[in-house]
Amino acid sequence: MKPFNNEQQAIVATVVPEEDRLEFLPRHFGTHMLTVENYVYAQFAKLCPTYTGGYWHFYDLSNGGCYLAPSRETYPILHADNFFDATVSGDAAGIIVSLFTFSRLFFHFEDYARGPRLANYFHWLRDFAADHPEAGLIFRAID
Repeated sequence: MKPFNNEQQAIVATVVPEEDRLEFLPRHFGTHMLTVENYVYAQFAKLCPTYTGGYWHFYDLSNGGCYLAPSRETYPILHADNFFDATVSGDAAGIIVSLFTFSRLFFHFEDYARGPRLANYFHWLRDFAADHPEAGLIFRAID
């Protein structure tokens, strides 16, 4: 019997190298890769009034999850439905919009969502976000 371990290992985010970017979305989202990617960008345009496009980083998480994050240092995020209005790092902005995407698309992909995949992506990223330096802002934004 394995002893109970109260200590959990930190979840690590690793930026996907340029040469592996083409494999990132299909590896995580299969046939829904373009829908997920487009939803991230469209949702971010709604949350960030100054967003006009740009380069995005792709991250793999050591727990199996992933997220996409825009490359600028900071972004103003406005989510009127929950009265969130703050400037966050590009990394936190990516976590916020990726969590929104995984949550909302879960209900649109019956064939994909019946299994645990999108729900897992949401939970894996949320677990990572809990230890992020901007965790309080991230969780206020998605509340």
